Parts: sequence; structure tokens; C-alpha cells
Amino acid sequence: AVEETMIKSMNQNNSQQSILALGFFDGVHLGHAALLRRARERAAEGGCIPAALTFDVHPDALVKGQFVELLNSVEDRETLMTRLGMERVVRFAFTRQSAAMDWRSFLDRMRAEQGAAGFVVGHDFRFGRGGEGDPEKLRAYCAENGLSCDVIPAVRYEGEIVSSTAIRALLRAGDAERAAVLLGHPHLLSGTVLHGFQNGRTMDFPTANLALPEGVLCPRHGVYVSRVRLPDGGLRGGVTNVGVRPTFGGKTAVSVETHLLDFSGDLYGKALELEFLCFLRPEMRFDGPEALKAQIASDARIARERWQR
Repeated sequence: AVEETMIKSMNQNNSQQSILALGFFDGVHLGHAALLRRARERAAEGGCIPAALTFDVHPDALVKGQFVELLNSVEDRETLMTRLGMERVVRFAFTRQSAAMDWRSFLDRMRAEQGAAGFVVGHDFRFGRGGEGDPEKLRAYCAENGLSCDVIPAVRYEGEIVSSTAIRALLRAGDAERAAVLLGHPHLLSGTVLHGFQNGRTMDFPTANLALPEGVLCPRHGVYVSRVRLPDGGLRGGVTNVGVRPTFGGKTAVSVETHLLDFSGDLYGKALELEFLCFLRPEMRFDGPEALKAQIASDARIARERWQR
């Protein structure tokens, strides 16, 4: 029997037909945006809902046993796809059972459960058991069943194919600005504000602390100019430190600590969205709290200038 929890849709009303973009969508970058844009266009033409399917885990992690460091949590992927106009985001639970589904059964299921009247995929998309499904099989299936089918070619920027792999490399190097160009938006990390060590507060620079979700890439350790979306939707500039706090002895777990510019209030336990705008400097060890405080004040001045542009 098929697991009842295999598919979760943010929009539980699946009765209306959809144009369904298929992919993993890690980062929801410019290449993914091209798929989602075509899904919106097709949906508008046919009076359907623009929708997208993503997987809860990377297929390579299950099928090949490879660890894939992701750009976003599945929740952040859903947020980004919704902002690009998807009225329904389907989260497909990728299990050994679902991985064994043949390619035609997978498409049959999308039609039955998501009302798919058409599909949009990238040129290299594979699906079904062993990756046996490909764009050519999808085209033939859609022709047989009277469905629309769009295969989107690779999107290039300055001659290079835009890919999640390239963006991961940029973020590991701290190049948040170049990453944002290829993503089409700043790199996003969201989460619930945690209680930290209160060191920032004692230096008059209180911070909102987020945890990196398991399996999500850690950008280069250092200080970034950032933008924070508050629970009420308001935006604030910020200074974000990613690292292990070497001035205070360091620790194994990486922390993501953001000082919000021109903000006062209690954010503990509340949800924040953090966007990395640009890299300021590497993380470093200072002689003591006073030296660190002076550096944070300097970082905040630069961040405020960047935020006010």
C-alpha cells in the first residue's frame, strides 16, 4: 500500500487542475525560476493552478547514499516557490518505496492526486525507478494523454550554466553577492530565534540567534550584511556572524547570530527570515569583549550604509 503521508500539499484543495513543475529546486535559482515562470504561463492559458513539486530529501542521498549539502530547508524552498507565484507546492516524501515507483506510475499519480493537466521540467530532469524517466518519455506520455509538456533548457549567466552546485561553492567561499545573482534573490535562512549566550547583549549589541537546519549548507564563517524579515513582515538591516565565536573560546556547533539595526524588542521563540547580502570580513578572535565591541560597531556602520543604499 502507498503511504498516506507520501505527498503533502501546502494547498490541500487539489480538485482544480494544475500545471506542475517537477524538480528538487534546491536554492530556487534562476534556472528553477524559468520553470516556475513557464508553469505560471501555462496555467494562465488553461485556467489551471500553477504548482510545483519538491522532494523532502535529495534523491541522491537515498538512492546513491551521497550526502548532499542543501542550500535550503524544504520549508524555505516552499517559501521561495510561493513567492515566485506557485499557488500549490507539493512536498513529495522520497522513500525507498516511492523511489521504486516506475516513471509512468509516478506521472499517473501526479495526474490523479494533483490534477496535473501538464508538466514543466528541466532539460536534465530524471524521475521514476532508477531515473528511467526523462524528458523524452515525458513528452511521449503527455502526447498520449492530451497534456501540455514543457522542457526548459539550461539557464546560463555569463556563459556558465546556473546550478545549485555552483551556488554552493560561492557560498562556501563567502561570495554572497555573486550567489544572489545566480539565485535571483539573496541566500535565505529561516528559523525560530533561540536563546544564545547573551554575549552580544552585554556588549550592547543584542543578537537574534538561528540554528542551521540539519543538512543545510553553512556559508563561509565570517560577518555579513544581512536583511531580516520580522514576524510582522517588516524588514530590518542586520549584521550577521556565522561561526564558532572564537573570542569567547569557540565551540563545536556553528551559530548564526544577527544584530538587527535600529530595532528593539523580544524575538525569542519567533520566526525570522534571514537573507545574506554581502560578506564583510572573516571571523576572527579578538583580545577581549571591548575589542570585539568596537569591531561590531564598525561592522554595524558599514551595514547601515549598505542597507540604506
